[in-house]
Amino acid sequence: MTGTVHCPYCYRSLPPREIMFRCAGRLGSTGRRCEARPDQVLVSYADDNRARHPAFKADGRRRSAVHADCGVETTHRICPHCHSQLPTHFGDADNRLIALVGAKESGKTVFMTVLLHELRNRVGARFGLSVMAADDHTRNQFPADYEDRLYDDRLLHDPTRTAGGSRGGRRPLVFSMSRQRRRLGRAQVNRSLFSFFDTAGEDLRSGDSVERNVRYLTGADGIILLLDPLQMRGARALAEPGALLPDPSVVQDDPASVLGRITDLMHSALPPRHSGLIRKPIAVAFSKMDALEHTLPEEAALLRESAHGDAAYDEPDGAAVHQEIRAVLQKWQGGSIDLVLSQNFERYRFFGVSALGASPVRAADNQQRVSEYGVQPRRVQDPFLWLLSTFGTIPAGRS
Repeated sequence: MTGTVHCPYCYRSLPPREIMFRCAGRLGSTGRRCEARPDQVLVSYADDNRARHPAFKADGRRRSAVHADCGVETTHRICPHCHSQLPTHFGDADNRLIALVGAKESGKTVFMTVLLHELRNRVGARFGLSVMAADDHTRNQFPADYEDRLYDDRLLHDPTRTAGGSRGGRRPLVFSMSRQRRRLGRAQVNRSLFSFFDTAGEDLRSGDSVERNVRYLTGADGIILLLDPLQMRGARALAEPGALLPDPSVVQDDPASVLGRITDLMHSALPPRHSGLIRKPIAVAFSKMDALEHTLPEEAALLRESAHGDAAYDEPDGAAVHQEIRAVLQKWQGGSIDLVLSQNFERYRFFGVSALGASPVRAADNQQRVSEYGVQPRRVQDPFLWLLSTFGTIPAGRS
């Protein structure tokens, strides 16, 4: 492990040498067993009051360390900033931090849930990707709070809490991904860690809030920016009759405004004399496209299933979708979005996605529910696969 890495939980940078350890809690050679008690750093970061064995400093470049107080060897490595236990392959794996951002009501939580479900099932099998939860929090929370609610109960998720809305904020979902490849005639398994942090829409409503609560943007390797076209005047007027529309009074959530605030934040984190484009790839995905599909020509690439084959991202298909979104942005009164991206980002791409496949319905109890057709996603994996291709995790080619 060389160079600076980023914690997949708090997104702060850390030199490998500074990684800390946590005592294993066994009876040691000294005849002493360390007492477990709440770790005040974890209490502050994640509101986690569970009893933990002591944290201690050692050379974090090593895979294990001996706790001097009890003489017990431990392999439990933790972040020195937030004290979260680091995943098994942290440092060995290709650690990729992906930030998922968007305005309120853009559908971020539903998008993330469906994307991860697809990666762990249909899409993962197609690309030879094995995707597993990397920690107990993800292992317990994702099925119970995300998948089961959407797929079994057919209920949309409650609004995401703001990062400052509770004492400890929220924790990312961290997944390990492995893919077997043949190199020089030998099978080789490449591993990656992916960390998803779902921001609340309110976290992006002001420059102060963004800077305070979404610092992980600057530590992320790639960004998925989810924008709701129905929050744009031109697209809203074209929506399919019966589609649920976002609250038009929330002018701060206009896609152009959200993009502008994110761009300003990322520029502010660059060196003082940096005047070039932001090199971090950004996938700009327009959600809820099912409400606007009737406005597209029959031959539109957006209306086709994703064409990725041979475990590769289909670059021509992606480029065609990108150009189609650029064209409809003018009709949606959003031409400035393309201009801002081209003048500030080195690599960006447009996507059109539908996480549910049909507009949700509002039930008598005022909750939003999945339509009678169930969850039928379209192109929800495309932004993530494009980022994987820019990272070199999967190849880019033509199906």
